[in-house]
This record gives sequence, structure tokens and C-alpha cells, in this order.
Amino acid sequence: MEVAVRFMKRDDIPQISAIENCSFPSPWSQQAFLNELQNKFAVYFVAIHENNLIGYAGMWLFCGEAHVTTIAVHPDFRGRGLGKMLMNTLIDYAREQGADTMVLEVRPSNIPALNLYKSLGFRNIGWRKNYYIETREDALVMMCSIGQENSDRQRGEEQ
Repeated sequence: MEVAVRFMKRDDIPQISAIENCSFPSPWSQQAFLNELQNKFAVYFVAIHENNLIGYAGMWLFCGEAHVTTIAVHPDFRGRGLGKMLMNTLIDYAREQGADTMVLEVRPSNIPALNLYKSLGFRNIGWRKNYYIETREDALVMMCSIGQENSDRQRGEEQ
């Protein structure tokens, strides 16, 4: 399957919103994504297949750290490695921008995401109590070193 990854554009937001709405119990609004396009710390990528947006991922970059804000793949395209491809895009870009670490929050019940992050070298560093307001679920905080010396491990490749 051919997939192109590029920076998110304003025109992508309706398709992103459709994926967002079927992926999360409390989806971001289109305005939230518009605001992120104006955020000087934010960078977002989209995955395109046959002229259709099928996934997206974003992060904030500041003080040598990357903080993953969101990642989602359209339900029809899950389980095909697109999440890993998008995460590797974030990791590579963050590394190019000088980030040494990447942090994210994830629902402990989201086993596919946990497995993905662990395969990329993320480790548990803490909890955020009642982080997900709509379900009162805690968030697991995970971190990974992404400095240049960790580039092979970050891509989820065998050592």
C-alpha cells in the first residue's frame, strides 16, 4: 500500500475531524486543529493514500523535548503499520529539530497503542490521575530517548 506523509494543511481538517470523531470518546473540534496550525510549538503530519487522508499525528516541540499530542488512523486502515509510520515520522522530525526525548500520554486500556509505543522504546514514567475527563480514566505517561544514538531502536528495528 502506497502512503505519502506530509505536513498537515488547513484543508485537511475536515478529514482529520472525521477520523477524530470515530477514534476518540471526546474528539478535538475542528477549531482545536485550526489553533494547532497557529501554534508555533506544534507540528502535525498526515498520511495520504489514493488522495484520501487516512491518518494523522502531531506533537509540540520545545526545550529539547517532543510531546505527542495526538495520533489516529482511520478504522479501515488500522493494523497495517500506519501508526508506526506516523510515530517514526514524528520521531525523525523531532530528532532533526534537536529534541532528545519524546513524551506522551496513553490510556492504559489502549493495548494496541501501548504495544506500538513499547516497540519504539517508550517506557512508563508515571501516571496522570483522571486525565481523560469523559471516562475519568488515568493516563499512563511514557517517555523515550530519541537522540541520534538511539535512531535504530526508535524505529522499532531489531538490534
